[in-house]
Amino acid sequence: MDEQRAARERLVLGLDVGGLPAAKDLTRRLLPWFATVKVGYELYAEAGPAAFDALHGLGVRVFADLKLHDIPNTVARAAHVLGRRGVDFLNFHAAGGVAMLEAGVDALREGARAAGRDTPIALGVTVLTSETDTGAFEERVRWAREADCDGVVCAAAEVVTARAANLRTMVPGIRLAGAGVHDQARAATPERAIADGADWLVIGRAVTESNDPEAAAAHIHAVVEAAAQPV
Repeated sequence: MDEQRAARERLVLGLDVGGLPAAKDLTRRLLPWFATVKVGYELYAEAGPAAFDALHGLGVRVFADLKLHDIPNTVARAAHVLGRRGVDFLNFHAAGGVAMLEAGVDALREGARAAGRDTPIALGVTVLTSETDTGAFEERVRWAREADCDGVVCAAAEVVTARAANLRTMVPGIRLAGAGVHDQARAATPERAIADGADWLVIGRAVTESNDPEAAAAHIHAVVEAAAQPV
Protein backbone atom coordinates (compact mmCIF):
# COMPACT_ATOMS: atom_id res chain seq x y z
CA MET A 1 0.00 0.00 0.00
CA ASP A 2 2.84 2.44 0.78
CA GLU A 3 4.34 1.79 -2.65
CA GLN A 4 0.95 2.36 -4.28
CA ARG A 5 0.58 5.69 -2.50
CA ALA A 6 4.11 6.65 -3.52
CA ALA A 7 3.40 5.91 -7.17
CA ARG A 8 0.15 7.88 -7.10
CA GLU A 9 1.94 10.87 -5.57
CA ARG A 10 4.32 10.95 -8.53
CA LEU A 11 1.67 10.87 -11.25
CA VAL A 12 0.16 14.07 -12.67
CA LEU A 13 -2.86 13.85 -14.97
CA GLY A 14 -2.82 16.31 -17.86
CA LEU A 15 -6.40 17.59 -18.19
CA ASP A 16 -6.18 18.89 -21.76
CA VAL A 17 -9.72 17.71 -22.37
CA GLY A 18 -11.77 20.84 -23.05
CA GLY A 19 -14.27 22.10 -20.50
CA LEU A 20 -14.56 21.72 -16.76
CA PRO A 21 -17.34 19.07 -16.74
CA ALA A 22 -15.15 16.70 -18.77
CA ALA A 23 -12.14 17.46 -16.61
CA LYS A 24 -14.04 16.80 -13.39
CA ASP A 25 -15.47 13.56 -14.75
CA LEU A 26 -12.07 12.27 -15.79
CA THR A 27 -10.51 13.30 -12.49
CA ARG A 28 -13.15 11.41 -10.52
CA ARG A 29 -12.64 8.31 -12.63
CA LEU A 30 -8.86 8.37 -12.26
CA LEU A 31 -8.55 9.37 -8.60
CA PRO A 32 -7.13 5.98 -7.56
CA TRP A 33 -4.04 6.55 -9.72
CA PHE A 34 -3.37 10.32 -9.75
CA ALA A 35 -2.82 12.64 -6.80
CA THR A 36 -2.29 15.75 -8.96
CA VAL A 37 -3.96 17.17 -12.07
CA LYS A 38 -2.53 19.66 -14.55
CA VAL A 39 -4.60 22.63 -15.71
CA GLY A 40 -3.10 23.92 -18.94
CA TYR A 41 -4.07 26.63 -21.41
CA GLU A 42 -7.05 24.80 -22.89
CA LEU A 43 -8.87 24.11 -19.65
CA TYR A 44 -7.88 27.47 -18.18
CA ALA A 45 -9.28 29.24 -21.26
CA GLU A 46 -12.55 27.33 -20.86
CA ALA A 47 -13.02 27.55 -17.09
CA GLY A 48 -10.56 30.06 -15.68
CA PRO A 49 -9.52 29.98 -11.99
CA ALA A 50 -12.80 28.26 -11.09
CA ALA A 51 -11.14 25.08 -12.33
CA PHE A 52 -8.72 25.18 -9.39
CA ASP A 53 -11.47 25.25 -6.78
CA ALA A 54 -13.55 22.60 -8.54
CA LEU A 55 -10.64 20.19 -8.84
CA HIS A 56 -9.40 20.80 -5.31
CA GLY A 57 -12.91 19.88 -4.23
CA LEU A 58 -12.35 16.42 -5.71
CA GLY A 59 -9.33 15.86 -3.48
CA VAL A 60 -6.42 16.38 -5.86
CA ARG A 61 -3.55 18.85 -6.01
CA VAL A 62 -3.52 21.32 -8.90
CA PHE A 63 -0.58 22.12 -11.17
CA ALA A 64 -1.28 25.41 -12.99
CA ASP A 65 0.64 24.82 -16.21
CA LEU A 66 0.48 28.45 -17.38
CA LYS A 67 4.18 29.03 -18.11
CA LEU A 68 4.23 32.67 -17.04
CA HIS A 69 6.64 34.77 -19.11
CA ASP A 70 6.55 38.57 -19.17
CA ILE A 71 8.23 41.51 -17.49
CA PRO A 72 8.95 40.83 -13.81
CA ASN A 73 6.17 43.07 -12.47
CA THR A 74 3.49 41.46 -14.64
CA VAL A 75 4.63 37.94 -13.77
CA ALA A 76 4.74 38.82 -10.07
CA ARG A 77 1.21 40.20 -10.07
CA ALA A 78 -0.18 37.13 -11.83
CA ALA A 79 1.77 34.74 -9.61
CA HIS A 80 0.50 36.50 -6.48
CA VAL A 81 -3.09 36.00 -7.59
CA LEU A 82 -2.46 32.34 -8.43
CA GLY A 83 -0.83 31.82 -5.04
CA ARG A 84 -3.91 33.27 -3.36
CA ARG A 85 -6.10 30.95 -5.43
CA GLY A 86 -4.32 27.98 -3.88
CA VAL A 87 -2.53 26.33 -6.81
CA ASP A 88 -0.13 23.67 -5.57
CA PHE A 89 2.32 24.00 -8.47
CA LEU A 90 2.96 26.89 -10.87
CA ASN A 91 5.49 27.14 -13.67
CA PHE A 92 7.39 30.03 -15.22
CA HIS A 93 9.39 30.10 -18.46
CA ALA A 94 13.00 30.10 -17.28
CA ALA A 95 13.88 31.85 -20.55
CA GLY A 96 12.54 35.00 -18.86
CA GLY A 97 15.70 35.21 -16.79
CA VAL A 98 16.60 35.38 -13.12
CA ALA A 99 14.87 38.68 -12.31
CA MET A 100 11.56 37.54 -13.77
CA LEU A 101 11.74 34.12 -12.12
CA GLU A 102 12.67 35.59 -8.75
CA ALA A 103 9.80 38.09 -8.90
CA GLY A 104 7.35 35.33 -9.78
CA VAL A 105 8.55 32.87 -7.16
CA ASP A 106 8.51 35.45 -4.36
CA ALA A 107 5.04 36.70 -5.31
CA LEU A 108 3.64 33.18 -5.61
CA ARG A 109 4.75 32.35 -2.09
CA GLU A 110 3.56 35.68 -0.69
CA GLY A 111 0.14 35.25 -2.32
CA ALA A 112 -0.22 31.82 -0.73
CA ARG A 113 0.86 33.15 2.68
CA ALA A 114 -1.59 36.05 2.47
CA ALA A 115 -4.44 33.63 1.87
CA GLY A 116 -3.36 31.14 4.52
CA ARG A 117 -2.48 28.53 1.90
CA ASP A 118 0.24 25.92 1.92
CA THR A 119 3.43 27.00 0.18
CA PRO A 120 3.16 26.08 -3.51
CA ILE A 121 5.94 24.56 -5.60
CA ALA A 122 7.50 26.94 -8.15
CA LEU A 123 8.90 25.36 -11.30
CA GLY A 124 11.05 26.83 -14.06
CA VAL A 125 10.31 25.54 -17.56
CA THR A 126 13.68 24.77 -19.17
CA VAL A 127 13.31 23.50 -22.77
CA LEU A 128 9.98 22.21 -24.05
CA THR A 129 9.98 18.50 -24.79
CA SER A 130 8.72 19.28 -28.31
CA GLU A 131 12.01 21.06 -29.07
CA THR A 132 15.15 19.33 -30.33
CA ASP A 133 17.61 22.12 -29.51
CA THR A 134 18.56 21.82 -25.84
CA GLY A 135 21.47 24.24 -25.93
CA ALA A 136 19.80 26.63 -23.48
CA PHE A 137 19.05 23.96 -20.89
CA GLU A 138 22.01 24.31 -18.53
CA GLU A 139 21.78 28.09 -18.42
CA ARG A 140 18.06 27.96 -17.65
CA VAL A 141 18.65 25.41 -14.89
CA ARG A 142 21.21 27.77 -13.38
CA TRP A 143 18.75 30.68 -13.57
CA ALA A 144 16.05 28.58 -11.91
CA ARG A 145 18.45 27.71 -9.10
CA GLU A 146 19.54 31.34 -8.66
CA ALA A 147 15.91 32.48 -8.53
CA ASP A 148 15.12 29.95 -5.76
CA CYS A 149 12.71 27.86 -7.82
CA ASP A 150 11.82 24.58 -6.14
CA GLY A 151 12.31 22.63 -9.33
CA VAL A 152 12.14 22.59 -13.11
CA VAL A 153 10.05 21.15 -15.89
CA CYS A 154 12.37 19.14 -18.11
CA ALA A 155 12.71 16.05 -20.27
CA ALA A 156 13.67 12.76 -18.65
CA ALA A 157 17.12 12.91 -20.24
CA GLU A 158 17.81 16.13 -18.31
CA VAL A 159 16.67 14.99 -14.86
CA VAL A 160 20.15 14.02 -13.66
CA THR A 161 21.52 17.49 -14.43
CA ALA A 162 18.60 19.19 -12.69
CA ARG A 163 18.97 16.99 -9.63
CA ALA A 164 22.67 17.85 -9.46
CA ALA A 165 21.55 21.48 -9.12
CA ASN A 166 19.34 20.43 -6.17
CA LEU A 167 16.14 21.00 -8.14
CA ARG A 168 13.09 18.76 -8.19
CA THR A 169 11.78 17.65 -11.58
CA MET A 170 8.39 17.59 -13.30
CA VAL A 171 8.73 15.49 -16.46
CA PRO A 172 6.28 15.67 -19.38
CA GLY A 173 6.53 13.76 -22.65
CA ILE A 174 5.97 10.38 -20.97
CA ARG A 175 5.01 7.59 -23.35
CA LEU A 176 4.79 3.83 -22.90
CA ALA A 177 7.30 1.73 -24.82
CA GLY A 178 6.12 1.26 -28.40
CA ALA A 179 3.46 3.97 -28.20
CA GLY A 180 3.30 7.00 -30.49
CA VAL A 181 5.19 10.08 -29.30
CA HIS A 182 2.83 12.61 -30.99
CA ASP A 183 4.52 16.04 -31.03
CA GLN A 184 7.14 15.15 -28.41
CA ALA A 185 10.69 15.29 -29.74
CA ARG A 186 12.21 14.08 -26.46
CA ALA A 187 9.79 11.56 -25.05
CA ALA A 188 10.68 8.88 -22.51
CA THR A 189 9.11 5.85 -20.90
CA PRO A 190 7.98 5.98 -17.26
CA GLU A 191 10.70 3.46 -16.41
CA ARG A 192 13.41 5.73 -17.85
CA ALA A 193 12.12 8.82 -16.07
CA ILE A 194 11.89 7.05 -12.70
CA ALA A 195 15.32 5.47 -13.11
CA ASP A 196 16.79 8.93 -13.74
CA GLY A 197 15.16 10.23 -10.55
CA ALA A 198 12.12 12.20 -11.75
CA ASP A 199 9.89 13.45 -8.95
CA TRP A 200 6.67 13.80 -10.95
CA LEU A 201 5.57 12.40 -14.32
CA VAL A 202 2.96 14.23 -16.39
CA ILE A 203 0.67 11.75 -18.11
CA GLY A 204 -1.68 13.14 -20.74
CA ARG A 205 -2.73 11.57 -24.00
CA ALA A 206 -1.50 8.12 -23.02
CA VAL A 207 -4.49 8.07 -20.67
CA THR A 208 -6.91 10.76 -21.82
CA GLU A 209 -7.04 9.51 -25.43
CA SER A 210 -7.23 5.85 -24.45
CA ASN A 211 -10.38 3.86 -25.19
CA ASP A 212 -10.19 2.73 -21.55
CA PRO A 213 -8.64 5.53 -19.44
CA GLU A 214 -8.98 3.54 -16.19
CA ALA A 215 -7.09 0.57 -17.60
CA ALA A 216 -4.41 2.83 -19.08
CA ALA A 217 -4.01 4.69 -15.78
CA ALA A 218 -3.81 1.46 -13.79
CA HIS A 219 -1.16 0.12 -16.17
CA ILE A 220 1.00 3.25 -15.97
CA HIS A 221 0.62 3.30 -12.19
CA ALA A 222 1.80 -0.31 -12.02
CA VAL A 223 4.78 0.47 -14.28
CA VAL A 224 5.80 3.42 -12.09
CA GLU A 225 5.30 1.41 -8.91
CA ALA A 226 7.54 -1.39 -10.24
CA ALA A 227 10.18 1.04 -11.54
CA ALA A 228 10.37 2.77 -8.15
CA GLN A 229 11.09 -0.46 -6.25
CA PRO A 230 14.62 -0.75 -4.80
CA VAL A 231 16.85 -3.04 -6.82
